Formats: sequence, structure tokens, C-alpha cells
Amino acid sequence: MDKKKVPNNTITRDIKYLAEPTGNIYKTVVILYKRANQIALAEKKELNKKLEDFKNERDSMEEVFENREQIEISKYYERQPKPALVAIEEFLEGELNYRSASEEDERKEA
Repeated sequence: MDKKKVPNNTITRDIKYLAEPTGNIYKTVVILYKRANQIALAEKKELNKKLEDFKNERDSMEEVFENREQIEISKYYERQPKPALVAIEEFLEGELNYRSASEEDERKEA
């Protein structure tokens, strides 16, 4: 998913249109929640990995405020679209694969 296409602001969306692929708005919300959570965890892991390079055993307050690279990295991630917006855009573009637990049960029984 190209994050450049994802808006940084919230957009009013028609619930009926969002619910069409699943047939149920609650299923859609669960799918979007789970995908947004995956995106958020991946971004957090990536950010922590980048910031780990700046860790120092004896950080003083002066050193923390003077580290411009660390501040720029943090600002970059703050400017990224929110995970929920990315998840909604992926869902609307048909880029998410999902299945319900009842479908899995039917496959196991067959």
C-alpha cells in the first residue's frame, strides 16, 4: 500500500459502503481493528529499532535534547498516516485478505 495515497485526516465514510464486502459492519470494524493493530505494531517495532541506535548507557538531559537525528526520525513517524486510516484504505482497495472463524470450521469438517 502506497502511504502517499492515504489521507492524513479523517474522512466521513458511508457505513453501508464499508459493510458491503463483509455484509456486516461489525465484521468490518473487527477486520479494520486487527489490521490497524498489525500496522501499528510493525511501525512501533521499526521505530524502536531505529531509535535503538541512539541509546546510550549514560544519557544526560543535554544529550537527549541535542540529538537532532533522533528527533527527525520521531517526527517522520508522527507525520505518517494513522494505522486506522491505512487499514481503511487497504480494505477499500481490496488489498486485505480475511476469513471468519465459521468458514475455517466448515473447512475442517469437510
